[in-house]
Amino acid sequence: MVKIKICGLKRLEDIMIVNKYKPDYVGFVFAGTKRFVTDELAKEMKNNLSKDIKSVGVFVNDTFEHIKYLTDNNIIDVIQLHGDEDSDYIKNIREFTDKPIIKAIRMKDSNSTAEALNLNADYYLLDSYDESMYGGTGKTFDTSLINNISNFFIAGGLNESNILDIIEKCSPYCVDISSGVETDGFKDETKIKNIINLIRNK
Repeated sequence: MVKIKICGLKRLEDIMIVNKYKPDYVGFVFAGTKRFVTDELAKEMKNNLSKDIKSVGVFVNDTFEHIKYLTDNNIIDVIQLHGDEDSDYIKNIREFTDKPIIKAIRMKDSNSTAEALNLNADYYLLDSYDESMYGGTGKTFDTSLINNISNFFIAGGLNESNILDIIEKCSPYCVDISSGVETDGFKDETKIKNIINLIRNK
């Protein structure tokens, strides 16, 4: 069955919600401004997170020291790289942690996936391309651009109205949902409950 990731948690209330409905992953964003969380808040959220749910740290061109701090202290279980990180950057991370690495690919054209596969990440996250931002666009992308890749996460504008169609078309390993389960910029319990039930009962 497809895995579920709810990304961009930024309140303890969000943790209480996901603990009820049990997605497989949650995302803590350590970049940008809209969903940014401090290390201290991430630690508190992780301490209250159900042991059944893995925490993913989302980074954009961050320092190795910062990522190492978060992995060494088990604040995050998985590393998600959403910037311009290359194969050397990933190799350096592997020298201090064995936690899985997800590399985000911004789907600009049909060559996007082929170029990224040389980066040797554990998983890839396919997201919408926007030249002005690294992610969190809330927009879908043309799924016909996906080729020669498996075991991937898919993100970008996923919500109740399109999630089942995306799963059927693309067969992702995991769906990554953020703005699609928000109301006025905050995670909405009803939307989280509905989309998780929709996916799990399909």
